[in-house]
Amino acid sequence: MPQHPITQAIRIQTPRTDEMEHSSPLFLTSSFCFDNAEEMRAAFADETDDNIYSRFSNPGVQEFTDRMCALEGAEAGFATASGMSAVFASFMSFLKKGDHLISCNAIFGSTHTIITKYLPRFGIEYTYVPAGRPQEWEAAIRPNTKMIYLESPTNPGLDIIDLEFAGKLARKHALLLNVDNCFATPVNQRPIDFGADLVVHSATKWIDGQGRVLGGVVVGKKELIHELYLFCRSTGPSMSPFNAWVLSRSLETLDVRMERHSSNALYIAQQLENHPAISWLRYPWLKSHPQHEIARKQMKNGGGIICFDLKGGVESGRRFLNNLNMLSLTANLGDTRSIASHPASTTHAKLTEEERQAVNITPGLIRISVGLEHRDDILSDILQTLDKC
Repeated sequence: MPQHPITQAIRIQTPRTDEMEHSSPLFLTSSFCFDNAEEMRAAFADETDDNIYSRFSNPGVQEFTDRMCALEGAEAGFATASGMSAVFASFMSFLKKGDHLISCNAIFGSTHTIITKYLPRFGIEYTYVPAGRPQEWEAAIRPNTKMIYLESPTNPGLDIIDLEFAGKLARKHALLLNVDNCFATPVNQRPIDFGADLVVHSATKWIDGQGRVLGGVVVGKKELIHELYLFCRSTGPSMSPFNAWVLSRSLETLDVRMERHSSNALYIAQQLENHPAISWLRYPWLKSHPQHEIARKQMKNGGGIICFDLKGGVESGRRFLNNLNMLSLTANLGDTRSIASHPASTTHAKLTEEERQAVNITPGLIRISVGLEHRDDILSDILQTLDKC
């Protein structure tokens, strides 16, 4: 009887050694040995799957990757050193000089930098399309378009993009659909079920869940991942075996953690929605969210992020952060501990004011990564600082 992906994410393991350990060991090694010259030759000729060098493969990294594939319903995957190395590899493995990329305009700040600053250096063109107006996307397709890239929910404005629509559009025009699924996580949303060819994650966030290690992963169709593997094998953005060991253990609790993150976030969003210091608030599971029905169609729950706009703008944003007692001020998200950030001055500071306005990053926007603390303690800290804004 086939096992549920949640069970697979717990039970998939590297083969036990002669020590008969219950938890998988850590393969903290840079290289691997062979019994004879012929075995070594065959491995380097790709005639076997034997491990050679941890830049290429490592048993612990493969365990983490296999667990991610089970959760996402993917054929194969490759783990990288960070989420941004995963994003970059997902572009450079498939795009070349003269190609054209379509991306939703609401994306993480570092991804925006890659697309606007670095891809053009390689002769790769791009077009941004409004995240909230997918009906405009088809008009942006050119004869040299090769890929559609999107986040859903987007960072930080929580736009929800209809993945079924995006999948059908990509298939209609024979384009690769590349989806950053970091905010939703694979237990809340599986883009491959809606037609995605590649799914990208920053494992640093909810997958780790405790703010300890960096990591990234790309999963998808086997033939595509093989191309990405060849690119990464030569360019070197390999995941640390230690980080893979930590992240693999983290996947065993991802489902239960996301249930708590999401229930806390929904409760707090409901309590804050009509606060007098807030001009608007977004959370996918609220009926007031403009893409609420789409979120309900493709997500298991609303996730662990809420965002809202303070009426007082930048100064109110600073006062909000400076008066927090419990919530952390840090660039990360997806931690057990709740985190507050001001995107306009941090993660998206390199965007122009016009670019920020286009994706609804207002001067007073606050992003809350809702943690696992008791929901009343999180809410209390937010309310006390809102009173000072």
